Amino acid sequence: MAGGAGVLIVAAGRGQRFGGEMPKQYLPLAGEPILRHTLRAFCGQPGIAGVWAAIHPDDADLFAAAAKGLPVTAVSGGAARQDSVRLGLEAMAEAAPDVVLVHDGARPMVSHGLIRRVLEGLSAAEAVIPAVPVIDTLKRVDGGRITATVSRDNLVRVQTPQGFRFSTLLQAHRQFAGENLTDDAAVMERAGHAVTTVPGEEMNIKVTTTDDLDRLQVTAGETRVGTGFDVHRLGAGDFVTLCGLRIPHNQGLIGHSDADVALHAATDAILGAIGDGDIGQHFPPTDPQWRGAPSDRFIQHAHGLLKARGGMLVHLDITLICERPKVSPHRSAMVARIAEILGVDAGRVSVKATTTEGLGFTGRGEGIGAQAVATVRL
Repeated sequence: MAGGAGVLIVAAGRGQRFGGEMPKQYLPLAGEPILRHTLRAFCGQPGIAGVWAAIHPDDADLFAAAAKGLPVTAVSGGAARQDSVRLGLEAMAEAAPDVVLVHDGARPMVSHGLIRRVLEGLSAAEAVIPAVPVIDTLKRVDGGRITATVSRDNLVRVQTPQGFRFSTLLQAHRQFAGENLTDDAAVMERAGHAVTTVPGEEMNIKVTTTDDLDRLQVTAGETRVGTGFDVHRLGAGDFVTLCGLRIPHNQGLIGHSDADVALHAATDAILGAIGDGDIGQHFPPTDPQWRGAPSDRFIQHAHGLLKARGGMLVHLDITLICERPKVSPHRSAMVARIAEILGVDAGRVSVKATTTEGLGFTGRGEGIGAQAVATVRL
């Protein structure tokens, strides 16, 4: 990866202030580990060429689950944060990125806008950190008693990701290893380098207490909705394929594949939710390899793309539009089959049916239609 920007996620801590048996970065946030949210924010981000994570050796299995499907390289961290960063930088040295962003694994709400601001700041500086103004009144206390009011002038709260020229930061960490400095900006300051700031964000919280996690539970993740619609003509045959099942009928559905209108609509709904085109782009009807193909391959492909982005299917709602065959006797089996195809709980799938009261092509028995709505979390 010579050149470009690398990212080092620091996730080797044990979370002693948080408490609990599991390190806080692996606790669930909106149904996924905190660390997964953090990693996903950087993976695939424009300008990012590679992502590394410094983890505790005892957390290898937890990390593998949290990072599943994401292009992240794990390296062993050290006893203190400064040690973990230095070891992570050493592991990145062969890739030789031009710049590096160092970010706390327990800051899952970092925005793409903040990442861009830090990267853009590095075009004119060798060290850039996000900062938020201090707005609360500050007091100095001794034994619970206030001894002084501290001026807020020129005071800020610093955050991550902190951005640096890679070679400069690595040299500074090697020079001042073991000094237990609290962040990488302090290491650069210790080495005599100037550090500049860009605006941080209030929601870029580092999870330190259970209150922090409770606050983030309300806002974590992005929910998207996609819709799909498909129709196929009825013709000669003795069954139709709907929701992955062969349903006996006095006609068959005509199409290049198995003409499963329900799964085709559902595939488009998932693709729409992640903004990745439509079923015709991924499986062109002019391509002979898809002739007669089972449509479970199509929806599994779309679902795989969703999971590759670190997303999850929250709910899939399918409506079949036809006069015949009757769907109600098969509804439970259809739900179970779709859940099996996607590897999700059946409670995340809904199948229902309606007629058009004898109107239109479905009312005349010329074809079957389906519409689908997919709700996903990214």
